Amino acid sequence: MFARYSLTALDCPDPLALADFYSRLTGLPVEPLGDFKPEDVTWIELVAESGATIAFQKVANYVAPTWPEGPVPQQLHLDFNVTDLDAGEEFVLSLGATKDPFQPGETFRVYRDPVGHPFCLVWWPRPEGV
Repeated sequence: MFARYSLTALDCPDPLALADFYSRLTGLPVEPLGDFKPEDVTWIELVAESGATIAFQKVANYVAPTWPEGPVPQQLHLDFNVTDLDAGEEFVLSLGATKDPFQPGETFRVYRDPVGHPFCLVWWPRPEGV
């Protein structure tokens, strides 16, 4: 028996706002609210056709990671493949991301979403010799 991957959930102070950020980044739709009022949403998801899901969970006392150093570890991060790092950077910055000062590699770049979760844009496919 194997466990089947279901989703990745991100803690945040406002699930709808963070879901909107990642929806604009990935093109995945935010699930419909149904009968819920926006202020009552504590969990919301983006679901890909493949079933892969990014969920957003409201946490009252959310504290952003201080990675790569500091008292609050990264805990997890998301990677997104792009064919052009410069164009990808321009795009994510226009959505409200910030570029992290710590940039450890040449084939990927580290950013922070609007509430501080680190995520990377990864140059893919990499050209020969890189």
